[in-house]
Amino acid sequence: MKIGLLIYEASEAEFAFLHRHGFQSCQIVVRPGGLLDPRLVTDDTIKRVRDRLQELGIELSALGYYGNNLDPDPARRAERQEFLRGLLRLAPKLGTTVVGTFAGRDPERSIADNIPAFKEFFAPLAREAEDLGVRIAFENCPMFHSFPFRGINIAYTPVAWELMFDAVPSPALGLEYDPSHLVCLLIDYLEVVYHYGSRIFHVHAKDAEVCWRNVRRNGIFEEGAVRHRMPGLGEVNWARLASALVENGYRGNLDIEGRHDPVYRDALEEQGLLIALRHLRQAVGA
Repeated sequence: MKIGLLIYEASEAEFAFLHRHGFQSCQIVVRPGGLLDPRLVTDDTIKRVRDRLQELGIELSALGYYGNNLDPDPARRAERQEFLRGLLRLAPKLGTTVVGTFAGRDPERSIADNIPAFKEFFAPLAREAEDLGVRIAFENCPMFHSFPFRGINIAYTPVAWELMFDAVPSPALGLEYDPSHLVCLLIDYLEVVYHYGSRIFHVHAKDAEVCWRNVRRNGIFEEGAVRHRMPGLGEVNWARLASALVENGYRGNLDIEGRHDPVYRDALEEQGLLIALRHLRQAVGA
């Protein structure tokens, strides 16, 4: 199990940062119009990125794309489906077999009422992923950023996972497990691993803490109820989590997701990432 980092562009500066500090893996988030946009990327660029990662000894854990795949607008939904289809084809060329994404959501509909659209969107992608030997991993962030909490991703709860995997019963569909969101939702993050271990295709290493003093005073809907932290600074027991992942068959990496910690951010983010790296190394024995 390697310790890596989410990066948001396939640049030499990002690769050099990973190598300089001893990160052994990464997930590259691919954005429309970016260097690895599957509609635009050239064979030369694919080879250059893959060769550079191999030269530095950095494993590509996954690609990522995090738009609302069930956008109520049919044109945007179709565009995102084609973008994801392109990433499924691009992933093995770059040396990975996992693509992380959101399930998506029509925010005005319930989880159950989103399932028909989920099936229509992901059933053909799942078939193509199976043919390519690639897996689609659903990130479990609810994307509840403001009140009212509608969100743009149904895949944040086991209730949804059961409906999703029943609607599209493909071995190519699974989870991009992030324990921080489970902590924030008061879901047992270890129990999820024991129940869904075979469905976990990638792990985002991010921590969280429930600010109980604020919750008891203002409730769960007000700002300050929870906050995301770098691994080791929140409530997740990373040694126990790593053990549970291994016990349940996970053989992938832990890729740290920065940018969210309210203390180690902006000029202090690099320091926070290195704190997280040291903590996770100790937790997994890397």
